[in-house]
Amino acid sequence: MRIRIKRLSETAVLPSRGSNEAAGYDLYADVEETKILPGETKKIPAGISVEIPSGYFGGIFARSGLSTKEGLRPANCVGVVDADYRGPVMVALHNDSDVERTITPGEKIAQMVIMPFLAVEFEEVEDLSETERGEGGFGSTGK
Repeated sequence: MRIRIKRLSETAVLPSRGSNEAAGYDLYADVEETKILPGETKKIPAGISVEIPSGYFGGIFARSGLSTKEGLRPANCVGVVDADYRGPVMVALHNDSDVERTITPGEKIAQMVIMPFLAVEFEEVEDLSETERGEGGFGSTGK
């Protein structure tokens, strides 16, 4: 699959994978040094726009090292870049730690995974089919 991509600045770094089997493509900060205070969220541009094929989306996920070592994660936990979106890819990074964090130019800030999705039509009904679980919610199938 080919994804058309546009650099939005001369300093933008194109997404890359850490290994041949990596599902995610690292996204890089295209900003000057940026401070994120504890509990604060800042939108960090990746410096790119993408043309994702119809039937797919770009899922923006945390980088495990950044989230576990630095306490930084996407504020919405998983971001979505829709196939019809052509604007700049942004990562809203939230600082879950209790210390100020610094994002540097070209730093890996998240990863994007290109994923298919199913388009569905919702049908409103009066009743749903019955199952063994029924309406049991949070924790109802475990202890």
